Amino acid sequence: MSQAAVAADRIVYPRHQALHDPQLDYVLAVLRMAVDKSGASYDLEQSPQVMVQSRAFAELGKPHGAVDIVWAMTDIERERNYLPVRIPIDKGLIGWRLALVRQADVQRWHDVRSISALSAYVAGQMHDWPDTAILRANGLKVSTTSNYEGLFQQVAINRIDYFPRSLIEIGDELASHPELGLAVDPYLVIRYPTAFYFFVSPHWPDLAVDLTRGMEAAIADGSFDRLFDRYFGELTARYRLKERTVLNLTNPLLPAQTPLTRKGLWFQGMQR
Repeated sequence: MSQAAVAADRIVYPRHQALHDPQLDYVLAVLRMAVDKSGASYDLEQSPQVMVQSRAFAELGKPHGAVDIVWAMTDIERERNYLPVRIPIDKGLIGWRLALVRQADVQRWHDVRSISALSAYVAGQMHDWPDTAILRANGLKVSTTSNYEGLFQQVAINRIDYFPRSLIEIGDELASHPELGLAVDPYLVIRYPTAFYFFVSPHWPDLAVDLTRGMEAAIADGSFDRLFDRYFGELTARYRLKERTVLNLTNPLLPAQTPLTRKGLWFQGMQR
């Protein structure tokens, strides 16, 4: 637990690198909802310093680290080292990916109908994202960086061919970079099973218990579904998912404990 949390029951979360993080409002709304419904009393506070994901996790593992919670895609190593709240914050949307591409090149994606065809192109990813290993495990080429904003520039200047982004992220990210001549590819969905969890410090197990209790209460009374639908209910129509070619990837990093059999926890994009 962070020193701040010891003094005042504050949950310290990492300040994010992006000036506008399209996920942040939603994730914080889910976190506040979980806290409110847990029956416990916590305040939320962001860390003084901006942290990339790898540093945030390093701090999370320390007995008195700078953060108490991180939200991120799960993998086997993360679940081994930290305490996951095993309810997908985004109903698995982090694994539904559309390609951010150059506007001038949109039509060339029309003929990409297989993973093999996609492997001719280079994706861009952050170096510490699990997505990098997932894409590579499926035979896809990936160029990595430690500069998130730089990935948009790399698409624009043709250094990479596409930047796979989740349904949650891509609309706001495109709107935030109008000067770069980017577009959402209208033809593909790249999909792999994964979960976006709250991870809690292993030194504060009571917080993980409280957040799990709060999340389960929000599921039981319908407030989690209502919050999700308020933010993301129109995504199927907006991105015309039923008209896209779906490329299903395997995820070798997916832990066995992932609650895939609880169907109500997951986005059912093709059925909505």
